[in-house]
Amino acid sequence: SSGIMGLATLVLVTTFLATFQSGAEGEGLSYDFYAKSCPPLEDIVRATLQNIFLTDPTTPAALLRLMFHDCQVQGCDASILLDQGSGNLAPEMASSRNSAIQKREAINAIKTMTETACPGQVSCADIVILAAREAVSMSGGPLIRVPLGRRDSKISNYRLADASLPHPNTGVNDMLNIFAKKGMTIEETVAILGAHTLGVTHCFNVLDRLNRMQGGAGSSGDIDGGFLLFLRLTCPPMSLISNTSFVANDPSMFTFDNQYYAMAMGGRGVLRIDAEMASDPRTARIMSHFSMNQDAFFRAFSSAFVKLSTSGVLTRNQGVIRRTCNLLD
Repeated sequence: SSGIMGLATLVLVTTFLATFQSGAEGEGLSYDFYAKSCPPLEDIVRATLQNIFLTDPTTPAALLRLMFHDCQVQGCDASILLDQGSGNLAPEMASSRNSAIQKREAINAIKTMTETACPGQVSCADIVILAAREAVSMSGGPLIRVPLGRRDSKISNYRLADASLPHPNTGVNDMLNIFAKKGMTIEETVAILGAHTLGVTHCFNVLDRLNRMQGGAGSSGDIDGGFLLFLRLTCPPMSLISNTSFVANDPSMFTFDNQYYAMAMGGRGVLRIDAEMASDPRTARIMSHFSMNQDAFFRAFSSAFVKLSTSGVLTRNQGVIRRTCNLLD
């Protein structure tokens, strides 16, 4: 009977892995998509970014944010890179939600290298995903295996960005709904927001939260009194510097780690969502677990990253492969 149970277990595990692989790859995506058409792709991405990261340590956070803002609008299709809008409308970069987006030129630099090695083969959308993957890995996070085969959109519309990208004051309910539509569990949603561990938050994204709070706590969740004072001094209301000043998301803002969760659990979450997730009964236990177990955070983040990167993408005969990422050519 033990042999039969062992066989049954093997069948279950094999079935699970096959289902996971199929689900992660999605329609038209695969883990070896460029094995024949562009074998050196991942090496090109890594080598190009290593040089950029050495000269500007803020690049990993910028590339991760770039991926999020691209994928949230109409799937990961590199539409955020287009300088030209659809019809008479301005492109996605004209949206105020994209005002802090940087390093689009880094994607173009990688694209130039891939076009030299593998002309007309690699989409800008896949480069965005690989660049974000390297941003996480090179900053100390997990190396995430991602399926490829996305194609680029011909459409970029600032109104879609306005409607799709979360507001800085988005709360737990709305955030859980947003990522549930990408197929994420609550744990994966908490994990994907751990991307805040890299980089900074600009003051104009904090001011509304500060204005709503009175005393030591407010509608944005509990906050440490000393940290609240720090935020108010760093981001004073009615100040012109709010467009250029910023707050580090956690003390190790250049390292992908679990310090974001430790900060939030200690009442030092910068954004409303950071603070609310630390106290909301649906997310607080997960936040606490991630704050103490970095490996658990890395595993959940990797799963969430793959789900986000494969949701609603263009594949096969859909879309195009742009020769220059910011132009429809």
